[in-house]
Amino acid sequence: MITIKDHYPVIDQTIQQVKDRFGSDSKIAVMFENCISNTLQTTIKVLDDGSIFVITGDIPAMWLRDSACQLRPFLFFAKEDPEIADIISGLIQKQMQCIQIDPYANAFNECANGNCWEHDKTDMKPELWERKFEIDSLCFPVQLSYLFWKNTGYTAHFTMDWLKSAKTIISVFRTEQDHEHKSPYTFERMNCVPTDTLSRNGKGALVKSNIGLIWSGFRPSDDSCTYGYLIPSNMLASVILENISEIAEQIYHDSVLAAEAHQFSSDLRKAIESLSIVPGQSKEFYAYEIDGFGEYNIMDDANLPSLLSLPYIGYCDRKDGRYLNTREIILSDRNPYYYAGACAKGIGSPHTPARYIWHIGLAMQALTTTSAKEREQLLDTLTHTDAGTDLMHEAFLVDDPAQYTRPWFSWANSVFCELILDCCGYHLEM
Repeated sequence: MITIKDHYPVIDQTIQQVKDRFGSDSKIAVMFENCISNTLQTTIKVLDDGSIFVITGDIPAMWLRDSACQLRPFLFFAKEDPEIADIISGLIQKQMQCIQIDPYANAFNECANGNCWEHDKTDMKPELWERKFEIDSLCFPVQLSYLFWKNTGYTAHFTMDWLKSAKTIISVFRTEQDHEHKSPYTFERMNCVPTDTLSRNGKGALVKSNIGLIWSGFRPSDDSCTYGYLIPSNMLASVILENISEIAEQIYHDSVLAAEAHQFSSDLRKAIESLSIVPGQSKEFYAYEIDGFGEYNIMDDANLPSLLSLPYIGYCDRKDGRYLNTREIILSDRNPYYYAGACAKGIGSPHTPARYIWHIGLAMQALTTTSAKEREQLLDTLTHTDAGTDLMHEAFLVDDPAQYTRPWFSWANSVFCELILDCCGYHLEM
């Protein structure tokens, strides 16, 4: 039976490495130790079947995306510590169970207790906390599974249930390439802000069907898409379809599935590269969303996957030309959710108040930069905008970091930890 311990030798050794790198009493070292410990000690629960349930922080539910991102830094420790490997494997087990319950849901309860965010008009089940369809909810568990294998050599998590879930993911993606005519999914929330529900009686944003892209109802922020083809999530989908192809070939010896996933990934990437470039610009850069009819949304959101995070999710290299052009746009006032103030500047989200930027966005900007100077400046910003808590938050006011949202937000803590590990020479094989 898995037990969650207060200390793991390999993590304690890494904490010491961070202290050696930045100074024992440095703010970075203190924050790293607090953030890595916070995820372990406050968000992880071992269930009776040995699976792992990971709450996102101050909400008693597990998001498929958040939980994968929360445990991603622990991949660095799993090869040396079988107990940490068991925690990650247990989470993957639970995630695949969730996908089989409902591949259109984004957040799940610990059990079939009927808890939920709202009593929405959709095909709810007692296991679901929320049923907002977000492409990335299906992507991140696959990527965590792949990275776990590639960086530790573990394969026990690749069960028949995992294979069934992978096939389910491909089927849903195929369906959502023609959302208008083939999808059974609808979602409506009553008496809410417009971004918390879908238009057209729950059908959502109208897109041009069968152009190669996958429709998404909601963004990683859980806000509804303005245009239904969410480009960063399609990019992540192309990455994980290639992951599935490699896993199918090497682990399951299923050449048919391997070929199908590889071709799907290739076709999806071609559609992204041909359709998501904003026309009429002096430099080629990616839109955040499109509809296939000619509408483009020029913006970025700090939630992952984002346009800023493309090298992090494995879509392209940090020096890729289109990525660098896009980065220049989204880190400027051309992005309506880029804010600069007296204390900080960075990317926020329509999910949080105006002029609030996200610690996840700042950490991601540092993780994806090619500039040592920019990274140093961002580390300084991160360590001076915690409002004295020695933890990361969801979002904070650029003019006053003491005004912030969600004091307990494990996902942000984990991205910060991955940044510090990256500074210390820890890099994942993608």
